Amino acid sequence: MTASGTRRLPRAYRVVVALVRPLLMALTKRDWQGTENLPRTGGFVVCPNHLSYVEPLTFAHFMYDSGREVYYLAKESVFRIPVVGAIVRSAQQIPVYRNSGQAAEAFRAAVKAIDDEGKCVGVYPEGTLTRDPDLWPMVGKTGAARIALMTRCPVIPVAQWGPQEILAPYTSRPHLFPRKTMHVRAGRPVDLADLYDRPVTAAVLREATARIMSAITAELEVLRGEKAPTERFDSRKHGLPSTGNFRRAGRKEQRG
Repeated sequence: MTASGTRRLPRAYRVVVALVRPLLMALTKRDWQGTENLPRTGGFVVCPNHLSYVEPLTFAHFMYDSGREVYYLAKESVFRIPVVGAIVRSAQQIPVYRNSGQAAEAFRAAVKAIDDEGKCVGVYPEGTLTRDPDLWPMVGKTGAARIALMTRCPVIPVAQWGPQEILAPYTSRPHLFPRKTMHVRAGRPVDLADLYDRPVTAAVLREATARIMSAITAELEVLRGEKAPTERFDSRKHGLPSTGNFRRAGRKEQRG
């Protein structure tokens, strides 16, 4: 059995699905929306918002049930965790080497997965859990846009709401009961066609990224039934590190 019905999943991927999906079925309720917007065939980029450490699992559940398994761009440190690292490598997930000379390797691997292997590559354009006080999407990073402009593949914006009730951002104590509903909504592909033939400059990447983040936010507004702030949260303007637990970093500075 495959998620798409046309490709056989890596063995490690199938093992994880067999173990984790029954747990998610038992521990969560599900509200899947917009699955008709996910391409049935061919490679594409899917871009969800990021608000809980648990939602890579709940989002993968949504994608699997929708017929397209997701292959994540994941931070390289995950691949060095005993047992977990071996599993994600065998499941053909893609390591990202942040702030290093090896960062381009993830880009090349993502392009190959989309163009040559027809895979769905999952990219969190925020790059880290949202720091917005009300959990709206932040200003995005340009990785997803760069991949999309290089491959000219569809970019599907996805909003998630509910995983943060199981595990709040930057916390480690889950709250499983009563069962929470995982609301996930996929939108229509982001229109980047007018940018394809332009030089890939910083301005073009920012424009493409802004469109992606706006599309994700619009879908989240539907899920939450409210409007997002007019100005997107920007970690740089607030003097926060671009990745990692900014709360822990702040506590260390206070102790120092």
